[in-house]
Amino acid sequence: MLEDPVAVLPEAEYRRVWDRFYAEFQFRPSTSALRWPAIKEPAASAAWSLAALDVDPDYERLERLVEVVEHGLASCVHRQGTLFALDWQHTSYRFIPHEVGGPGQPAWPLSPYPDGDYYVFLSEDFRMGSFGHPWEQSICLFGEEFLDAVSTEVDKVLGPPIRRSGRAVDPA
Repeated sequence: MLEDPVAVLPEAEYRRVWDRFYAEFQFRPSTSALRWPAIKEPAASAAWSLAALDVDPDYERLERLVEVVEHGLASCVHRQGTLFALDWQHTSYRFIPHEVGGPGQPAWPLSPYPDGDYYVFLSEDFRMGSFGHPWEQSICLFGEEFLDAVSTEVDKVLGPPIRRSGRAVDPA
């Protein structure tokens, strides 16, 4: 159990979590479109293009996307459960989603929107989370319960997914 709602991952844990992420998701960071997606997207996953946010001058869609993803992640974690918030090659965190983001509470440690780097949210068992890809400009959400909680709303914000379970979706 955490003493604070948000805790920086100590170096040893940071390495352990990232090493596991690299191994389980076959993470291959790259700015080259030839190497995308940058992870092996799980069977229960959907990836959306973030292009719809390019025509969002008041950031309403972005704010709604962040709200939906954060609420969905929190809804899939028990009251004192924790998530990892990983920022590639930067400080990463473990946090209690039910104790952040509300009035008088600390902010979420990262955004699901990949603002210049890979941002990853993961459950402790790695079965659920999000992967924001800054160069592909995409977000992959995974875990059946999490997808059930958020897919309809994410579709409203971003349009239909570009991939499901790692496979391209026919736009027709």
